[in-house]
Amino acid sequence: MFQTGLPASLDALKLRAQLAAAVAGQGWSIPAARSAGLAHMKTALAMYETKAFERLDGATGGLEAARLLCDGTSVALRALFDSMAMENPDAAQEVTLCALGGTGAGEMAPASDVDILFLKAKSAGKATDDFIQQFLYALWDLGIDVGGGACRNTEETLELAREDVSERTALLSLRTLAGQTARAGKLVRRFREEIVSADATAFVEAKLAERDARVKRAGRSRYTVEPNLKDGKGGLRDLQLMRWLAQFLYGVDAFERWVGQRLLSVDDVIKYVEAGDFLWTLRFHLHAITGSKDDRLVFDVQPELAKRLGFEDRGDESGVERLMRRYFKTAMHVGGLTRLVCAKLEADAWKSKPSGLARFLPGGENSIAEDLGDFIERDGRLDFSRPSQIADDPVNLLRFFHVASSRRYDLHPEAVARIGRTLHHIDDDFRSDPRAARAFFAVLLDSPAPMAVMRLMTEAGVLGRFIPEFGDVVGRTQFNMYHHYTVDEHTLQAIGLLREIEQGEHPVDHPLSTRIATKIKARRALHLAVLLHDTGKGSGDQCEEGGARARIACPRLGLDDAETELVAWLIENHLLMSDTAQRRDIGDPRTVLDFAQAVGTAERLRLLTLLTVVDIRAVGPGVWNGWKGQLIRDLYEATQSVLLDGGESLASGTDQIRERSDQMKAPVIQRMTRLDPAFSSFWDGQLPPGYWLAFTQADRLRHANFVRHAWRRDPAVSVSVRVDRKRSATEVMVWSPDRERLFAELASGLARAGADIVGASITTSASGHAFDVFYIQDVSGRPYGAGDPELRDELVVRLRAIALNPGLDERFGPGLIRSRDAAFKVVPQISVEMDASDQATVIETTGRDRPGLLAQLAGVIADHGLGLASAQIDGYGERAVDSFYVTHKGGKLTDPELINSVTDALIDVLDQGEAALAEKAARRGVARAQASELR
Repeated sequence: MFQTGLPASLDALKLRAQLAAAVAGQGWSIPAARSAGLAHMKTALAMYETKAFERLDGATGGLEAARLLCDGTSVALRALFDSMAMENPDAAQEVTLCALGGTGAGEMAPASDVDILFLKAKSAGKATDDFIQQFLYALWDLGIDVGGGACRNTEETLELAREDVSERTALLSLRTLAGQTARAGKLVRRFREEIVSADATAFVEAKLAERDARVKRAGRSRYTVEPNLKDGKGGLRDLQLMRWLAQFLYGVDAFERWVGQRLLSVDDVIKYVEAGDFLWTLRFHLHAITGSKDDRLVFDVQPELAKRLGFEDRGDESGVERLMRRYFKTAMHVGGLTRLVCAKLEADAWKSKPSGLARFLPGGENSIAEDLGDFIERDGRLDFSRPSQIADDPVNLLRFFHVASSRRYDLHPEAVARIGRTLHHIDDDFRSDPRAARAFFAVLLDSPAPMAVMRLMTEAGVLGRFIPEFGDVVGRTQFNMYHHYTVDEHTLQAIGLLREIEQGEHPVDHPLSTRIATKIKARRALHLAVLLHDTGKGSGDQCEEGGARARIACPRLGLDDAETELVAWLIENHLLMSDTAQRRDIGDPRTVLDFAQAVGTAERLRLLTLLTVVDIRAVGPGVWNGWKGQLIRDLYEATQSVLLDGGESLASGTDQIRERSDQMKAPVIQRMTRLDPAFSSFWDGQLPPGYWLAFTQADRLRHANFVRHAWRRDPAVSVSVRVDRKRSATEVMVWSPDRERLFAELASGLARAGADIVGASITTSASGHAFDVFYIQDVSGRPYGAGDPELRDELVVRLRAIALNPGLDERFGPGLIRSRDAAFKVVPQISVEMDASDQATVIETTGRDRPGLLAQLAGVIADHGLGLASAQIDGYGERAVDSFYVTHKGGKLTDPELINSVTDALIDVLDQGEAALAEKAARRGVARAQASELR
């Protein structure tokens, strides 16, 4: 009576016999019998899961494991249903147990929901409902997450499917588990005839729209470093969508038909199968590690996944990074296959064609046919004019993308397939062909949307083969929380942002870059430097290695020696400006002079500024902010003034810096003289030259007025807190008699208030007062207290009390560190630089970021009797890089014993929390991995 279509096995027969024995003569309603029966079910399900895991072998076996686990679960559900049906055959006769979705398709992971439908007869009554309820209670007691578990008759099921596309998708994979197979067969037949076949085009478009919404929820880019392997772009859902649509519309031999029609190659089908196998292997291990159905490849689990799948450290690439590179290349293959299948559906009229505009190139209109040269328009897309066109002249590979980008055409699916089969033509002769270089630079420099077309070139395999230096970083990741994307995606986003700046699309966020972009002379060198700037990652010193690779790639692309050296210089120094602006005191004349000496010319300064801005901005959302923008602008303006005469003033740079400091101070003193002559006379000699160079004119006037009011009122301490929208931070000004540990205690107070210090300026006046300026944000990266004046007022009270009462704020201990940080091993580093400043020694600390870290580090400096001239605070995901300009007895710190003592104490602070995290990871049984290079 109860047919399933699944073959019986010894395990299935054993389970059925065990259930029969457990409930014999008693029934499932008797607690003892029910408990015994469920115990056998739990044992069977655990056995099936164990057998499924045994199929895994390194990074393979996932598909077989998913099918075995689903088969085992199906057998167990059928056995339970039949056992309960033996007690109440009349009630059971009125319902069919069906599998839907992934369960219906025969693939499950350990924590997957079991998608089932109770398909009732129209005549089913209360007895059948009671039977279903009894069955569901048993599943819940077994710990099975039931996805849906709906109870409907055929008419109700069809009506819901007409209204909800997700219900239609679930029914595509409907499979009978137990009960009357004829009832389920009738539902499937009517579903195909009345719903799908009635408007197949609408169904396909609804499924693709659903896919777009899913990808948007998961994060549109498939290259984010914590992807969702199920719902993300290029994940398991995309593989399943291709299979559902292809098999429904064309039958079970859909892929074979497409291979025969040369839409897909044999390699494409192999990639499809291998992608599914790898992703299912990942998913099995991920569920086992987390004990949940969370399908995100978050940092916490990546080291353990790499260990389980056998990805070991190799050269400069860690096992974690090798695992994630494999994942991203798999997602790239899935994305390419998805594009081919969708295009095939359009060509076969199951999906409407694009309405004249290319999907991957924004704006514009298609050109007329005579503008296409040797290429043709077919079905609104660009295609090759003849099958042998690439073989006849391989340069047509690059010309094809140039024409597509310049005319804003989408690519015909058969053209994409042909490109994939002809990549072997891109060899050394091809790479050295001047015609190929011209076509490439036409895309890089002239395309309306270079990021989009070059991403398509990357996914097609063309860009990485043409420029192998770039190909080496395709899919490469860095295991840290600073970088949001793979190296290639970061690079392409930087190229896209550069074009947007050139077109004047970011005048508010990037006013300086927008202004200087029009003055660039070496535009080709700049764009090529952006493309190649990270090609040295994973190979020692990324800047030096990147420069070496540029010296190989550029001549091959036709650049002369001078332009090649310019590209190489930009790459070798692409971190110099950001490091100087964010980790050195711009107000120190030596900082500006050294940077100007390294840059040399105004043109190089402009080029480096643009490269720096797009590099930082393309790291990921939220990395660029107004604070960093202002630092870059300040450094640019200070350096430009030194380079105005072409660099000839570098020899007398100190005098020029002093002159510029006087120029910056003069308007402030003149303004103060008109307002308050007595204060103006006082303020004129209070601050060193570095202060006047470190701030804008608006800052200097505001600071002067703040101190003037404090000076007139003569309070012991004055504090002001205001939101600085331009810097995307809240400015805190403190005017107080200077003393030991003042800065450390203020920093501790800010940390206790929940503020994140992103910048600090420390100035001691001639009168012995400390004038400290902090820039702070909240945990979300917004200005602290931006919408809460009371919170800012409370901070004023707190900081005044700390300044007035030494020791009031207890020393800040190790702050709480998030559990996910346990995945990263962060090795503390200390560097001591004697030549970075003429008056101070620079101590740079690198270690795990945490609340209160700056306060602890500053406390160590104070405890060793060192003066603190300034502090620069910088963060890179899980790491903080803090630089302190310190003095000892009015001069530089030169005592070796004292340097060693300070260094050891700072290392102790940075080490705090690492042991606790290692212990936490050990308790969880999760591996840890060394965080990759900082930049």
